[in-house]
Amino acid sequence: MELGKRRRLDRILNPQDHRTVIVPLDHGMTVGPIQGIRDIDGTVAELSLGGADAVIMHKGLARSVESCGGVSRTALIVHLSASTSLAPGGNTKGIVGTVEEALRLDADAVSIHVNIGDDNERQMLEDAGRIADDCDRWGMPLLMMLYARGPHIKDSFAPEMVAHCARVGAELGADLVKVSYTGRADTFAHVVRSCGVPVLIAGGERMDSTADILQMVHDALSAGAAGLSIGRNVFQHPQRRDLVAALRAMVHNNLGVDEALNLLASHPVSMAA
Repeated sequence: MELGKRRRLDRILNPQDHRTVIVPLDHGMTVGPIQGIRDIDGTVAELSLGGADAVIMHKGLARSVESCGGVSRTALIVHLSASTSLAPGGNTKGIVGTVEEALRLDADAVSIHVNIGDDNERQMLEDAGRIADDCDRWGMPLLMMLYARGPHIKDSFAPEMVAHCARVGAELGADLVKVSYTGRADTFAHVVRSCGVPVLIAGGERMDSTADILQMVHDALSAGAAGLSIGRNVFQHPQRRDLVAALRAMVHNNLGVDEALNLLASHPVSMAA
């Protein structure tokens, strides 16, 4: 791997354990300024205080990552693809940025989103291949988010579907892939083994139980996941700063679920804006 890419990737994946805690904040493009990301500067600062290794943002708000510069080194991943929930074909992601733009923003990586099985899958794969080539040219790490979403997909969480998505990312040249959790450690272990590059779990829809979030992360790590990239279940949590700290302890210090819950219980609740 080229030196520049390795150095940038080391700011996201801890060089000691090769794991990471990422919080995506790109939801404003898709669904608007929902609770938890209305005050993006405050959100980024809280996540940084909690110890997030990286945040994912679109280029227009990426400057907000500077608000946590004096607190800790939270890496910036600039998201290059987008669609909105208002469009009839919202699962088709278009490219809205470039690797060069991300470099001008001093980004540590870029990310793209591909929905396998969509009617416009071919265009998204072509875009992903082109971005991967640009990343290699500029020494920029690439995170690919891949989900099985389309008219012929019966179960997007089925292990064979998730494994296929992860492998597509590896085949296209991703340095990290983000996929749905299959629901079981044994089946997710198959996803990890058959991918070839570090695999992160997505958080999915908003969950009501903090214990369920922590258990999912614990099980994914035990299956070989390299960490997590969880959005709404983190930034909409009433204790998002403390939740990030607990997740960081699980990912980087092998803290158990009960210990993580005790860590959260020892702190007061502060609602996210």
